[in-house]
Amino acid sequence: MQLMESVATTEVLSTSAANGTRVGYLVYRVERRLRGRLDESMRAHGVTTTEYVALSVLRRRDGMSCAQLARWAFVSPQAMNVVISGLEKRQLVRRRPDPRHARVLRATVTPKGVEVLERCERSMDVIEADMLRELPDDTVEMLRSSLAACARALEATRPREPL
Repeated sequence: MQLMESVATTEVLSTSAANGTRVGYLVYRVERRLRGRLDESMRAHGVTTTEYVALSVLRRRDGMSCAQLARWAFVSPQAMNVVISGLEKRQLVRRRPDPRHARVLRATVTPKGVEVLERCERSMDVIEADMLRELPDDTVEMLRSSLAACARALEATRPREPL
């Protein structure tokens, strides 16, 4: 039954894509433009976009490990370790051992990191305002919830590798 529903959904979406621009393509275009603006803006604050994401997530979820942060930032745990090491050297984060797992290091944003993050957030506010300026507030909220639902749906239907 689920396969039939999936096939039916695919047929509907293929037909709608033939009648207009694919939603996936539009999301890709927005992502590329947003990423370009973010990269440029974050560079002006002395951080990369990945470092900004790490700082932002850590401020909301203090004490995450590199592996946990990597999942949020869509990079490998090894790549996130390099990112966090760089932030630590610049005293934007500090790491401490997990009391239950000595090999796991938990990261925290330092006061200096919060200052940088606040500047980055102001720049992000400007970028988002530019991106959303032609949309009414209720449409922005609908877009926010729709994009979150799309992300959840893609994660839930992602093919898993066999064990």
